Amino acid sequence: MKATIWHNPNCGTSRNTLALLQEAGADVTVVEYLKTPPSAEKLAQLYRDAGITPQQGLRLRGTDAEERGLPAADDATVLAAMVADPKLIERPLVETDKGVRLCRPKEKVQEIL
Repeated sequence: MKATIWHNPNCGTSRNTLALLQEAGADVTVVEYLKTPPSAEKLAQLYRDAGITPQQGLRLRGTDAEERGLPAADDATVLAAMVADPKLIERPLVETDKGVRLCRPKEKVQEIL
């Protein structure tokens, strides 16, 4: 099985999710999204396929998202902010042939393995 993880190596949940993918034998592509952020179009597709809104994929902890009014902003504004400042992307996002999940908690990855 192929999987792509949008990963932050400094995040314990992201590291643990990556470990679960590797333990499951997945052929994993690791994208360090802080270095290589996804496009707004890719983020929109990931959130759509995960069944969540961009606002639900917004990282609040450790960011200025709330001060910027992003939780109440429209999708395009949130996606543009994420592309411009990828630390606003909640992690980790995982995509397989079975779907996409925002893996918080890490066990959510099991739904798409």
